[in-house]
Amino acid sequence: MSARLDACMAFVLKWEGGYSDHKNDPGGATNKGVTQRTYDAWCLRQGRHRNTVERISDEDVHAIYEADYWLAAHCDELPPPLDLVVFDTAVNMGVGRAIRFLQYAISEREDGEFGPLTREGVAGAVPSAVVARFCDRREWYYGSLVRANGKLAVFLNGWLNRLNALRREVQS
Repeated sequence: MSARLDACMAFVLKWEGGYSDHKNDPGGATNKGVTQRTYDAWCLRQGRHRNTVERISDEDVHAIYEADYWLAAHCDELPPPLDLVVFDTAVNMGVGRAIRFLQYAISEREDGEFGPLTREGVAGAVPSAVVARFCDRREWYYGSLVRANGKLAVFLNGWLNRLNALRREVQS
């Protein structure tokens, strides 16, 4: 792993905490930001038997974060602090959504695929402006989730606290 991935993981893991299986969380059982479904898929790709996410090892968490979020969202191709913003969003709400938010922030077509136009858009953008637009979009999306499903309101303060901590982190 790269030093940059390690630094970004440290931020994400502050917010992902331990095991949770909240009745209102559509992701279901989750530990350190890894859902049971994600862990099952990763174990199958590794040729391993499925295990409960409640007992996921730190080594597996790191491997999943690197393969399924950091590399899948192309964070290794992004300049700091944009890499952290996209990575944290990918872990929190999925790689496709993180890429769509990035595309929104650089005014590209929002298809969730990190292709040449997204790469060019990032290269030609001012990172601080992209981060600001990206975070604003993420905040808007949290509100839209709660408007669509009132049961998710229980998570809104935590989501916004995390997002505001991310904003402070990337400004420092």
